[in-house]
Amino acid sequence: MTARTSSPPSVPAELDRWRRETPGCRERIHLNNAGAALMPQAVLQALVGFLEREAAIGGYEAADEAEPRVRETYELLGRLVGAAARNVAIVENATVAFSQAVSAFDFRPGDRIVTTRADYPSNQLTYLSLARRAGVETVRADDLPEGGVDPASVRRLASHPRTRLVALSWVPTNSGLVQDAALVGEVCTELGVPYLIDGCQAVGQLAVDVAALRCDFLAGTGRKFLRGPRGIGFLYVSDRMLERGAFPLFLDMRGADWTDPDAFRLADGARRFENWEFAYALVAGLGAAARYALAVGAGGRERARRLAALLRPQLAEIPGVRVLDRGREQCAIVTVDVAGRDAADLKLRLRQRGINASSADRTSGVLDMDEKGASTVLRFSPHYYNTEDELETAVAALAELARS
Repeated sequence: MTARTSSPPSVPAELDRWRRETPGCRERIHLNNAGAALMPQAVLQALVGFLEREAAIGGYEAADEAEPRVRETYELLGRLVGAAARNVAIVENATVAFSQAVSAFDFRPGDRIVTTRADYPSNQLTYLSLARRAGVETVRADDLPEGGVDPASVRRLASHPRTRLVALSWVPTNSGLVQDAALVGEVCTELGVPYLIDGCQAVGQLAVDVAALRCDFLAGTGRKFLRGPRGIGFLYVSDRMLERGAFPLFLDMRGADWTDPDAFRLADGARRFENWEFAYALVAGLGAAARYALAVGAGGRERARRLAALLRPQLAEIPGVRVLDRGREQCAIVTVDVAGRDAADLKLRLRQRGINASSADRTSGVLDMDEKGASTVLRFSPHYYNTEDELETAVAALAELARS
């Protein structure tokens, strides 16, 4: 069985345009957008164009030349999350954004971080490292019966007088779950506790409004549903945090000026969370991705979610396949357990057929995986440029592999 990659004649013109502007659609069925989405041509051109200028005139000179586009990237990212450009920092990836935010707090032994059972593994490792090095206690809020964090549990735990931060992964990496980030934000506002959201899997597939979320920090990446390049991300920082003078533990000379032998002055705005050395080609690509996402708008996000909703029951009909997604709200990530089969092996076998998916093992979500009784999961994550025919082809391929 081979992948069908062309758009059927009946697809809307908008979908046909999205696919024509996505070179990777010609080669394979890409259902790994939660890992790294296919870049549209505009992003590719921005990347290559900047690299060509670096080669022609020099790296520093090309960066100076591109300054207007760099400024525009901050503005576009701000529009994407409902913030001003001054509240956006550009960093290497979402994990760096998250850790920069966490490092802005002067934790002491006995201080508390409240999080959830579905946090991204890198975030959980950050908490464990803080526990070992600084004596910081991490407590995990309970889940609702149907899945996702229970805001009442967050309120109870965050009411502790030593709570310094509430942190939440809006969309976990190994599940279609969408946690109620806005309701948790209401709790944090009521309690006056700073709130950090890992929006790595959310930006590009969910509508993001930091004011409605009431968050102090939001970490995002370029490579996933935003359809930007790998190796670049961003951090939103609220005015409240900036006015408090928050800054990362390890300042860089982009984030502050060394004014006297024993003094420094912070940069204005969120750029104090940045590092001086930028991969400017990636910044150009990130700006192009944000512009493209804004042009696609809500219709694209709704289509991605609709495709995932179509995919879940089709996969559930395959003997031995168990759909693992939970929660009141689910997104464009679909995870399954295939009885007696290793998901990493299935991923590679699908790839040989021109179908991209991804896999995860227990280390990607110890609490979640143990609760679901799964050791490996196969993850399909459609985006708005995928077609219903592509889903059917992927389901048929998995059914054949599950039988063999």
